[in-house]
Amino acid sequence: QYGIVLDAGSSHTAMFVYKWPADKENDTGVVSEHSMCDVEGPGISSYSSSPPAAGQSLERCLGQALRDVPREKQAGTPLYLGATAGMRLLSIADPKASDAVLQAVTATLKSYPFNFRGAKILSGEEEGVFGWVTANYLLENFIKRGWLGEWIQPKKRTLGAMDFGGASTQITFETGDAIEDPRNEVLLQLYGQPYKVYTHSFLCYGRDQVLRRLLSTLLQAEYRAAATNPCWPTGYSKNLSLSSIYDSPCTEKERPSLPLDTTVTMAGTGNGNLCALHVDKLFNFTHCPFSRCSFDGVFQPEVMGSFIAFSAFFYTVDFIQTVMGRPVHLPSDLKDAADAICASSWSELLQRAPKLEKRLPDYCATSMFVYLLTTKGYSFNNRSFPNIAFQKKVGDTSIGWALGYMLNLTNMIPAEKPPSHRSMLYNYWVILILLFVLTTLTALLTAVYLLRRSKSSAI
Repeated sequence: QYGIVLDAGSSHTAMFVYKWPADKENDTGVVSEHSMCDVEGPGISSYSSSPPAAGQSLERCLGQALRDVPREKQAGTPLYLGATAGMRLLSIADPKASDAVLQAVTATLKSYPFNFRGAKILSGEEEGVFGWVTANYLLENFIKRGWLGEWIQPKKRTLGAMDFGGASTQITFETGDAIEDPRNEVLLQLYGQPYKVYTHSFLCYGRDQVLRRLLSTLLQAEYRAAATNPCWPTGYSKNLSLSSIYDSPCTEKERPSLPLDTTVTMAGTGNGNLCALHVDKLFNFTHCPFSRCSFDGVFQPEVMGSFIAFSAFFYTVDFIQTVMGRPVHLPSDLKDAADAICASSWSELLQRAPKLEKRLPDYCATSMFVYLLTTKGYSFNNRSFPNIAFQKKVGDTSIGWALGYMLNLTNMIPAEKPPSHRSMLYNYWVILILLFVLTTLTALLTAVYLLRRSKSSAI
């Protein structure tokens, strides 16, 4: 069987086609990523002034889905679209435009021969929890089947999940501590096991919005027609229209009283210490109405156990390790790497990674942000930071909210532990195979013994 999820993020849309054996719908570890397709162009929230184009942008990938899913299976294949922080921001700024975009993509999706089950905007908490479910499902942390077919409840703890998207960032993990803000508590029942999960989504703390907010902060510090940016490398400059910075709910309150078509020329100075000071201003570390907080007055219990960090967390650390050639084991490694990137000139960075030219100027800022977010924000230290695995996939399946979302909506993770009789037929097959193998081995050993005996008798 097949299932399709369109992950409509703030900067782009990705389509995932999942598959699983038709007779094992409620087993664990059987759903895998069959294929994926990156939709060309920006995220669907960018089509607010031309909603029909949002639907049209999906057609190439939906055409691939028609090729990937057998024709006889298409009518029974559930098709979902989930939109995340980009559309959450658009729904705040222009609810009518947000509705029009969703209606346009719905019309397109309904025109295909799949079982369309809805297009919706996910809450930040849903995005966080479904990402956590995806990671732990793929790692078989909820339940797995033993070699004789019996269901095994793993002794290991679940992993925490950290997602760093284009417009928001999420942290989700199981905790035994009291969760002082009920908005951050999610109680789940999966395979008969209860899970108390902490989750929070920080809107405007995704990569693209962080970079916008940083530019706004720099312009507030010194508004001139020619400004400097300590987070950009020396030798790099760019002309920016104010609309590219302030046309977002994340920055509109800081908008200067100037026409949005005003242009500013910004030049990089490559100063890591000054960059860190400006990135630090994006957080509010002082206000906390609870016994403890991460930032912006948001409660967070102490981070516990191992974590998996994906999306832009992975891409940032992967750049540090593969392009800069620096290992990241401790917070100090991340800080030193960020400083090294900031100190590199534009020509040096281009020489290292010419194919990444579009994103190269921003790795200093994003590396510094990831360092401050994980250490000063989430309070990872020398003891807990090494427990973070920066990963893009588990096996061949991408980590993100999409798989967890589909598993939830198709009821493929039951609340109760599957009864043992589900695996009895499987047990019998395993026993028969083992008996066959043992019988074959016994026959072979007997034949070898008799052959050797006959040879020795002949001598």
